[in-house]
Amino acid sequence: MADFSSAIPELDRALTQIEAVLDPEAKAAEIADLQQQVAAPDLWDDVDNAQRVTSRLSALTGEVERLSALRSRLDDLGVLVELAEEEGDQATLGEAESELGALRKAIEGLEVRTLLSGEYDERDAMLTIRSEAGGVDAADFAAMLLRMYLRWAERHGYPAEVYDTSYAEEAGIKSATFSIKAPFAYGTLSVEQGTHRLVRISPFDNQGRRQTSFAGVEVLPVTEETDHVDIPEADLRVDVFRSSGPGGQSVNTTDSAVRLTHIPTGVVVSCQNEKSQLQNKAAAMRVLQSKLLELARQEREAELDALKGDGGNSWGSQMRSYVLHPYQMVKDLRTDFEVGNPDSVFDGDIDGFLDAGIRWRRSADAN
Repeated sequence: MADFSSAIPELDRALTQIEAVLDPEAKAAEIADLQQQVAAPDLWDDVDNAQRVTSRLSALTGEVERLSALRSRLDDLGVLVELAEEEGDQATLGEAESELGALRKAIEGLEVRTLLSGEYDERDAMLTIRSEAGGVDAADFAAMLLRMYLRWAERHGYPAEVYDTSYAEEAGIKSATFSIKAPFAYGTLSVEQGTHRLVRISPFDNQGRRQTSFAGVEVLPVTEETDHVDIPEADLRVDVFRSSGPGGQSVNTTDSAVRLTHIPTGVVVSCQNEKSQLQNKAAAMRVLQSKLLELARQEREAELDALKGDGGNSWGSQMRSYVLHPYQMVKDLRTDFEVGNPDSVFDGDIDGFLDAGIRWRRSADAN
């Protein structure tokens, strides 16, 4: 049976520290201000601002409610344990022990949030997955990773929007770009950036040989109005083409897909998942703005590294191995966090990897 006399005060101290960092009182004041804005009759005259206000209100309300619920559960646990010990009720003590474990996990997860203090960490995330070395296995692996992240978002109730999918000829995808809209999505998912490696018996090899394949994951913050990422029309080349599905087949009969090329930087993005050319161009512009925002951030970091005499870090290179043969294991090569159930990982159970990655990055930055 758990030692409640030490475990509960320990969790209380941890939650108090989290409350000090997240400052629910300040968030409550901001919620009150946002509620006034939402009540304004002309709110939806500016759709973009209305969406920003309502999204921020929802995120803050959820965070404050989450903190309040954890505090209430911890208080209730203390009362439950006290009553159960007075009455010698072992069944209730067993329930209390189970709740203690659940609370510890929830508080540890929230503690990770306090480590996200980067410039864009609070924002939505824009991810691009690309197949790399490994032929058709790499394309299939890229599709597995796309599903993994979409399932992770679904598990947490986070909206996800796929902007562009480039299908490979035989199976899988060449690339896909999508966004996940959630509080601190960028800060949380940015530790996924890098090269992922899959080792398995290839289902595409008629001799049943083991194949190693690779896929790259890029994670960017979604731009906001305050970023001022201005892209003059003269700097853009716009190409339109027909959307394609698996195997390269056309999925519509009009040139609705859009490819944008930013001439000064050579950055190319495309979007084909919306129904109209106008919608696809707007979505492609959002992706392009995020990429240019990240380029500007990298340039600033490079300047600071040069001033500090720091060559920069390389935490975005090869970072995780998914081994399906001759044994079953998924291992993060930076943090050494590993699990022995690849199926659950590919089904979106990646929170352990995310938490470990955030803690590792914070530790690496501190050093």
